[in-house]
Amino acid sequence: MARICELTGKRPTKGSIIWRSGKAKKQGGIGTHVTAITKRRFLPNLQRVKAIIDGEVRYIRVAASAIKKGLVTKAPKRSWKKPQAAAAKK
Repeated sequence: MARICELTGKRPTKGSIIWRSGKAKKQGGIGTHVTAITKRRFLPNLQRVKAIIDGEVRYIRVAASAIKKGLVTKAPKRSWKKPQAAAAKK
């Protein structure tokens, strides 16, 4: 399953880890130097949320930022009981 937010379209982005060695000039060294650059991916903070989409309740994968912005209308808590549980209480 793709790591894409269904509302905002956020997806993984490319970046890099930069390894540095040496002591900074401020701290009395001769300066830091880049020794290696490694590729990495920045993944969106996706959450699986039960939301109301087109009048029906379904699970969607959305970014946490979309939830914070209020783009998601969460489904109400279920108030009805399952038929087996209701029959057992009688």
